[in-house]
Amino acid sequence: MLIKIPDLLNPVQLEAVCSVLRQARFVDGKLSAGKNASVKKNNRELAPDEDRFDALNNVVMTELVQNPVYLRAAMPVKICAPIYARYEPGMEYGGHIDDPIMGSPGSRYRSDISITIFLNGPGEYEGGELCIETSDGNTDFKLPAGQAILYPSNSYHSVKKVTAGERLVAITWVQSYIRRADQRELLMQLDQARELLADTPNHAIHDQIDLCHANLFRMWAET
Repeated sequence: MLIKIPDLLNPVQLEAVCSVLRQARFVDGKLSAGKNASVKKNNRELAPDEDRFDALNNVVMTELVQNPVYLRAAMPVKICAPIYARYEPGMEYGGHIDDPIMGSPGSRYRSDISITIFLNGPGEYEGGELCIETSDGNTDFKLPAGQAILYPSNSYHSVKKVTAGERLVAITWVQSYIRRADQRELLMQLDQARELLADTPNHAIHDQIDLCHANLFRMWAET
């Protein structure tokens, strides 16, 4: 299930984020890659800098973790500190799936959902599409600045080569209470139906859907 979040960040927030990134130091993205991914990964990532990370996360992550579309789709139990990545001309990330278990010792988590947040607009670079393999074939995404896309972490995906300009994104991963993507999709559909019926005069229908949602969540949830 691919879920877009429109207007996650507004223009003022984007300008603040990009201003911080323009002054930051970036390092080889292979430093954060697993063994298999490192041979396919060619980008730059924000170097460790606590003050800059705090400034960026106060904007980007604060908006994400409060966003209702994110909460409904991800049903999060844990979320990773994001990576801020830059792709310059000639850079790309070959086809891969994300590591199933991430994080440092003592704070490990299962990656169920990957999230890419686009920090600059598609007119600012050429190429650089996020390509995600689905049951219907490969789909390319090059979203407007401030938008995000959620996709299962076991999806085969890549970032096509940037041929001009600069691509800026934030990437993070979520462990959901609901491990399986098809179960998350069903719960999201029930939640949407429940919301549509919230003001219906027939409260019995709303209550029945609410009961089904709660009991399925209880049946499938993992912590």
